[in-house]
Amino acid sequence: MEAIIERCAGLDVHQESVVACAICGSLDRRPTITVAAYGTTTAELLALVDWLEALEITHVAMESTGVYWKPVWNLLEGHGFTLILANAQRIKNVPGRKTDMKDAEWIARLLRSGLIESSFVPPTDVRDLRDLTRYRKKLRQDATSEKNRIHKVLQNANIKLSSYMSDLFGVSGRAILTSLIGGEVITETALELLVHGRLRSKLPSLVEALNGRLRRHHRDMIRFSWDHLCFLEQQIVTVEREIESHLQAYREKVDLLSTLPGVKPTAAAAILAEIGPDVKQFPSAGQLASWAGVSPGVYQSAGKVKRVRTLPGNAMLKATLCECAWAASMSRDTRLSACYWRLVKRMGKKKALIALAHTMLRIIYAMLRDNKSYEEFGPDFGTKKRLNHEDRMVKQLKALGYTVSKVA
Repeated sequence: MEAIIERCAGLDVHQESVVACAICGSLDRRPTITVAAYGTTTAELLALVDWLEALEITHVAMESTGVYWKPVWNLLEGHGFTLILANAQRIKNVPGRKTDMKDAEWIARLLRSGLIESSFVPPTDVRDLRDLTRYRKKLRQDATSEKNRIHKVLQNANIKLSSYMSDLFGVSGRAILTSLIGGEVITETALELLVHGRLRSKLPSLVEALNGRLRRHHRDMIRFSWDHLCFLEQQIVTVEREIESHLQAYREKVDLLSTLPGVKPTAAAAILAEIGPDVKQFPSAGQLASWAGVSPGVYQSAGKVKRVRTLPGNAMLKATLCECAWAASMSRDTRLSACYWRLVKRMGKKKALIALAHTMLRIIYAMLRDNKSYEEFGPDFGTKKRLNHEDRMVKQLKALGYTVSKVA
């Protein structure tokens, strides 16, 4: 392997230890290899920094091992090193004797030869925003789980409110649930004070739906889930305030992404937290799509193209894009909606959803790169392009002397 870096180091990171291998020397001579081991406490990691600085190391590479690489990265980040985070699957050593020292040396040798492709690590403020958006999504999932538990307990008690209420956790539903938890006897007269809007026309049906076998055990189970749900909803509000404060510097980018059909400000913040406000770290839209896991896989051998699934990619970004794609498919008179329903005819809804997410991510890449809002071309955008292609083919055939007629 040809060397291109004079002074570099590879780190084999574990939960309790870090093994470092430094390779120093001119590119045309045999280098000097130095190995050292440190702990993962702050004092030990600062000693590692001093050791690297004493050897005048310029480049440092490490594997993305769980979350153990993060404290090491955070301490090395502000000391002038060029940090490279490697995908562990792409730098596997050849089979043989495996030790921590050999792993660190292998990483250092690959780094010295420029054979390690760096993974995307956003700056600190974007990483903080990413933690908040991911935590908000987790809180919402937990809140949905608690709502489902309440639905389950009501069904066990033969309370059929969900048969007559589209949203059990709206204003009227919450008032009824509070009364049930308190052990009140809900009559039609009392129900008139609890429900609002069109539900007033369903009062007799609601009274009948409440005529179940609600025991104290059921009330206790509902109360446990209800208290947890209220706590989760308050936490969501608090986290959203934190997200808004972190988004002040990127408000223009969020407003830009929100012009895309299917992308609400909440989804725009999540997308921005995953890919960052500057997409220059991705050389092309295709590489960004591959990193997100929405790019079609390629598996060709002996001239045959075989079936292959998409890569996992960034799970959070992929899920957010699929949600946005589904919302965009429901929009009216848009290019994205028309694209989705054209794809559904030949590949089914699931594959069409991934394909639309791929298209939307390419559009997002262009919007952030050029700092331009989304421009709607209408539902006939793809059709016009196909017709133009047909017109060109007809002209070419006529130029060769063929007579072409279109069959209706």
